Amino acid sequence: MSMSHDEAQWFSTAFDQIVSTISQALLGKEHVIRLTVAAMLAEGHILLEDAPGTGKTSLARALAATVSGSDKRIQFTPDLLPTDVTGVTVYDQRKGDFDFRPGPIFASIVLADEINRASPKTQSALLEVMEEGHVTVDGITRPVGRPFMVIATQNPIEQAGTYRLPEAQLDRFLMKTSIGYPDRASTVEIISGAAVKNRAASIAPIITTQAVAGMADLASTALVPDSVLEYIAELTEKTRSTHETRIGVSVRGALAMTRVAKVWAASQGREFVLPDDIKDLAAPVWTHRFVLDPEAEFAGATAEKIVARVIAETPVPTVGRAQG
Repeated sequence: MSMSHDEAQWFSTAFDQIVSTISQALLGKEHVIRLTVAAMLAEGHILLEDAPGTGKTSLARALAATVSGSDKRIQFTPDLLPTDVTGVTVYDQRKGDFDFRPGPIFASIVLADEINRASPKTQSALLEVMEEGHVTVDGITRPVGRPFMVIATQNPIEQAGTYRLPEAQLDRFLMKTSIGYPDRASTVEIISGAAVKNRAASIAPIITTQAVAGMADLASTALVPDSVLEYIAELTEKTRSTHETRIGVSVRGALAMTRVAKVWAASQGREFVLPDDIKDLAAPVWTHRFVLDPEAEFAGATAEKIVARVIAETPVPTVGRAQG
């Protein structure tokens, strides 16, 4: 059954309340918060490429607090092992049996801090849980529950001692964006409250994790008109055919766009997706999925420029309320 107009209006109100609550901890960053909440409700994950001290931890903690969920922070380092992330089975001599000790991945919101500092083997420990929502240790599969979201960070400045994320892992992130530094007014407000070290600690839950899962299910029923599906397919095909790319947007990228566009439409009180939703989300959802041709990259080509050009050159379909 498709989402009704009344359901879309309710969804929009609840979405705005979640964003407003998180904004109490992360000042002046409403757009990034809206993207993050949309990613959570699309049951995806987000990669933040930011300098230190921009509020990444505050965002994760505030999000978890708002939805009555748990949050864990994993500091990725070169000596981190896969079992340090997923958990390990140990033998309990008193019981005479094996016990599973869950790792920090078993939380509603997981902050994977400086993910590119861990070895590729440890990074790969996230692939299963990010794609399928469960962890397999010693042949036993354990679900992590709903909602579940990985907010990973990497520092774009320091590259020494880091491992580049492989394309297969990048493709599993629904979005890549950055928080950036706050504006002047927000900076003044932040430093005027310097005595408060953890703004997220003062946030009271406004929705349950069960209700968040229900919102995710509801968003999935939003309508994507055939013309918009054709628009998504055409855009992704053009990203692959341009001479500047070796690899463009994958089918997983097209599916990711479709999922999050439904959430984005519902967050604005609509029960159907418009081409403008695709335009709004194209940069955060698609640019990290590119592999550019080295010569084109040396000449100044970027994924952002390619996406912008492809959108500008592609005719926009007309979608009316009747199609929703």
